[in-house]
Amino acid sequence: MYQAIADPTRREIIDLLARNRMNMNAISEKFDISRPAISKHMRILIECGLVNVTQEGRERYCQAFPKKLKKVSDWLKYYERFWNQKLDALGDFLVTETKKKKANGGKSKQ
Repeated sequence: MYQAIADPTRREIIDLLARNRMNMNAISEKFDISRPAISKHMRILIECGLVNVTQEGRERYCQAFPKKLKKVSDWLKYYERFWNQKLDALGDFLVTETKKKKANGGKSKQ
């Protein structure tokens, strides 16, 4: 899953397919890379379950399943909370130190 979203091209493909289902040719036209390169990106997205491909006649249509990214989102939320707590504590510390410095006439304790 993380390998799939690590590449900016794959993230763009997910964004495209989250809005509209597209065939492989339509996806390839959106990028300045070769069709085989797009196929490699698609293979990774399919293996991770982020994209599903259905055959309709001669065309293969792709559709994104961004709900699969919830696992990544949950993992990131933990670190977001962690860093927000750390930064809030640092902010509180700096406010306290600034008030102390002002109370001492602008002199720092050394």
